[in-house]
Amino acid sequence: MTKIASNLNYDALAKLFWVQGFIVIEDFFDTKLMSEAQSRIMSHFGESPDYAHDQHFIDLSKTEVIPWFPQNEGHTFFNTFESDTRLKKLTTQILGEEWKNQYCMVMFSKKGSKGQAWHQDCPPENNTQFNLNRLLYSMDVDEELGGQVYIRPGTHRLGALTKGPLFEDFDDQVVLSPKQGTLVLLHGHCWHRIGKLNGDYRVSTNYRAAPREAADSITDICVYRNMRYQFSTAQIVG
Repeated sequence: MTKIASNLNYDALAKLFWVQGFIVIEDFFDTKLMSEAQSRIMSHFGESPDYAHDQHFIDLSKTEVIPWFPQNEGHTFFNTFESDTRLKKLTTQILGEEWKNQYCMVMFSKKGSKGQAWHQDCPPENNTQFNLNRLLYSMDVDEELGGQVYIRPGTHRLGALTKGPLFEDFDDQVVLSPKQGTLVLLHGHCWHRIGKLNGDYRVSTNYRAAPREAADSITDICVYRNMRYQFSTAQIVG
């Protein structure tokens, strides 16, 4: 399941991705570079920033994550990761030629956060319409800290997330504890959630991409177990 970046077999990794709906590669990025990213992220957020979404959305979705889009604000340092030739090659192996970058989103969880309930990043009815999450970790995430990544392998092929408890445990779920420098690639239709945060804060950075057939607005509607929510209109749509 977990690969080491010093020995990458791009074809095998892509095949594993399409079986599982995700792959994990440790030590993909240098720890010094990731520490610099962490420093810049913390300079932006501090340790207890305000939530960006309205309280109604937070109450319904149980998504207690604060986003930041550094590239949109001219922070060119964050282009470094997106431009990495290995990441581009691996993305091409998975998505095919002419895939497209979407955006870089830093996600911050502060102390006491419930994390994120089970969700899919985009509606799964059309299997050509999905995003690829390329998650980088600039700090260690482990059981003591909380905020681990929960994934149900293979669910990118199972259609819509079922109704049910928002933080339900499943027998087949996988719990990831990414270390600093780890890369996680996750299909946008794959069911996933983030665990409760025990420590002071948690950070991850998502360089979202998509196949050329996907709509530019592919991540505008997120699928939860209790609703579908459209971010552009701030409305429940299903």
